[in-house]
Amino acid sequence: MAIKKQYLKSKPVCKVTFTVPAEEADKVAVVGDFNNWNPKGSTLKKLKNGTFKGTFELPKENSYEFRYIIDGSYTNDEEADRFQWNEYAGTENAVLEV
Repeated sequence: MAIKKQYLKSKPVCKVTFTVPAEEADKVAVVGDFNNWNPKGSTLKKLKNGTFKGTFELPKENSYEFRYIIDGSYTNDEEADRFQWNEYAGTENAVLEV
């Protein structure tokens, strides 16, 4: 898994590209604080090499809890900036700092 950040000079946003190698998966989405944990509109596109990829513009100077949903199962990105316990979910979430 990989997270690439590209800060824009023209807007106060960061373009964040999420890449998830999941050749056997049918569907991968990224959910988090930035989309109210709603997978609609956050499905990653499957590339020919089996990797799922998607880019989102997120407001800068924020941190966001997030997780991937791979075929219905939640998973963290081990390359996240940090991890934070989420009492509501009863688990650790990955955290993205932009």
